[in-house]
Amino acid sequence: MKQLLYLKDEQIKDFIQLIFYAYRETFSDPKEILAKKFFGPAHLRVLNLIERNPGISLGELIFKLKVTKQSLNRVLRELIKSKMIKQIKDDKDTRRKNLFLDKEGKVFFDKVYETQKKRIFEALKSSDPDSVLKFKEVLKKIINGKR
Repeated sequence: MKQLLYLKDEQIKDFIQLIFYAYRETFSDPKEILAKKFFGPAHLRVLNLIERNPGISLGELIFKLKVTKQSLNRVLRELIKSKMIKQIKDDKDTRRKNLFLDKEGKVFFDKVYETQKKRIFEALKSSDPDSVLKFKEVLKKIINGKR
């Protein structure tokens, strides 16, 4: 563990590169499935967030994706037109629209998830439990900016 206290720039660059490759490979696994619907990585990110947060508002989605409403608009229109997601007006505030996966969206997302799950599952299964827990902690710290 003392070794980690003295991380050099080259080691940090290696970690950044590994994170990039892990992301690239995990999101390239369902590429064919996405291509059949003419969807790309942006569509997958939106579907993933809506699946993990059913009823998420447009504002919350924008915040989590860290994109502008304008850049998200095209993707949302395509997903709604393809019957992947549906917008339901909020009971308390009718100006607010909550987003959910539609029936077809759930089936599609599950198909995409199964392709990604294989890679992640095999990597986690072939790792010792302590590594898995520490890996998850490190990822959360990267995401949340914890020092």
